[in-house]
Amino acid sequence: MRGIMEQAQQKRIVLGITGGIAAYKAAELARLLVKQGIDVQVVMTEAATHFITAATMQALTGHPVLIDQWQDDKGMAHIQSSRLADAIVIAPATADFIAKLAHGLADDLLSTLCLARDCPLLVAPAMNKQMWANAATQRNVQQLNADGVLLLGPVSGVQACGEEGMGRMLEAEELARDVVGALQNSDALNEGSSSLTLPRRERELSGVKILITAGPTYEAIDAVRGITNRSSGKMGYAVAQAARELGAHVTLVSGPTALPRPQGMQIIDVTSAAEMFEAVKRCVTDTDMFIAVAAVADYRVEQASEQKIKKSDAKLTLELVPNPDILAYVAALPDAPFCVGFAAESENLHAYAEQKRRAKRLPLLAANLAQRAIGAEDNELVLFDDAGEHHLPQADKLTLARALLLHAATLYKKGRSQ
Repeated sequence: MRGIMEQAQQKRIVLGITGGIAAYKAAELARLLVKQGIDVQVVMTEAATHFITAATMQALTGHPVLIDQWQDDKGMAHIQSSRLADAIVIAPATADFIAKLAHGLADDLLSTLCLARDCPLLVAPAMNKQMWANAATQRNVQQLNADGVLLLGPVSGVQACGEEGMGRMLEAEELARDVVGALQNSDALNEGSSSLTLPRRERELSGVKILITAGPTYEAIDAVRGITNRSSGKMGYAVAQAARELGAHVTLVSGPTALPRPQGMQIIDVTSAAEMFEAVKRCVTDTDMFIAVAAVADYRVEQASEQKIKKSDAKLTLELVPNPDILAYVAALPDAPFCVGFAAESENLHAYAEQKRRAKRLPLLAANLAQRAIGAEDNELVLFDDAGEHHLPQADKLTLARALLLHAATLYKKGRSQ
């Protein structure tokens, strides 16, 4: 994350803390953001002070904590704080505070500050599972999504009440990563790296429905053996996170990986190429953009054994048949979504990648050398489109995914405007 953190230097956020037990995580979040060079101004609701003290947050951030609208002599703390911020982060955000945001209420300093903001708003929900599932809360969450607010979580887990379910706030490290990513994308937008002219609060892929495949597939030979590849799924998961950061509604079709499940998106778990193909066919009719990152096995065993094949001294011959080409199928649909392909080559990268892009009629293809990328934390990509080649230098996969998605967003918006 170091490269990303360097881009976050000198940034300032308002960290809003509301009255929930997850407020203790806000202390660690503030510490992590300050450590990464971000200036943090804490604003607390009166209820939040019953869970964590203002003295704690002041010690971690170096700034007096704002609680009362009238702490400022002129009573304008909500204007001054929001104008100085590059983003406002509410963590934890209780069901009550989410309702305030959804309905535009402003009855304390923090809610007034959010209403008067001129910067992105990130919200990390935290509440009991019944409160999260309540129809009123879900309506409010849908309204926040429609308003361009970025929701971070929640996740499922053990809650303070002793129950287990959806509503637990993301951990501080995950929140810090998402906040830094949002600051980076705000930089890219405001510095004009995109050809779009958008308000700061609008993200490049707000409301766009993106379907992503990630990870390897596993093709059974018998009950215990199979054909697979060394793909870790890291690049596909990074693309999914970057798409979510840019405001997209993400559906991730994932082959078997050992990675933590990303939050804030629909995830469909599959094993084989055939299962991945069926999942894509079900989802693609309601998709604006399709990004095929998965390393799909090119072949499968024609007749897999239901039982374990016993070892013997005789030769074993397996008949292999081609798997469906998922990306080619989607790209050839009559009303195809904007398609982004990936190519991992071991040689002749530029020639093979451009040949693949043209054969499948893709507007964008990202290519890399397989021997450098598979299982690695870092990578480098070459993007191929109608304008030529665009090199993304070596960086961690999330940084590359963010750059790729910004480029894809530009092409997608350009295509829709024609």
